[in-house]
Amino acid sequence: MIDFSDFEQLRKAVGTEIGVSEWITVDQRRIDTFADATDDHQWIHVDAERAAAGPYGRTIAHGFLTLSLVVPMTAQVMTVSAASMAINYGLNKVRFINPVLVDSRIRGRFTLDALTDIPGGVQAVRTVTVEIEGQDKPACVAESIARYLA
Repeated sequence: MIDFSDFEQLRKAVGTEIGVSEWITVDQRRIDTFADATDDHQWIHVDAERAAAGPYGRTIAHGFLTLSLVVPMTAQVMTVSAASMAINYGLNKVRFINPVLVDSRIRGRFTLDALTDIPGGVQAVRTVTVEIEGQDKPACVAESIARYLA
């Protein structure tokens, strides 16, 4: 884990890989809980019997579940103690490239692409690549924007 204790340290990290998170297991309980939270109970996610006969041979995680796990992955990789508050400002681009099969393990690989000054702090643009253990193609690639306020 990297702790950026001032914004200048963060600025010097632009263009570098910040780090890689720990593996997170995406089991059926996590998928079902996400389905309940979002009212997205499509069979490919929650019906193991039907999914077994489907295109992937078993259930898969929701793309937005995969994306939401970027939050704890980020917390494992970096903190910005120079900031009194961090705000998820949004996403510029998200691609779901490869499905996350139930019981797969995923992790995030983070690169700091840009840092710009904003009133009261800085705005960071990071590329996060969500890797699937044992797979060549990632599950997701997203350009994530965070604001760090002093």
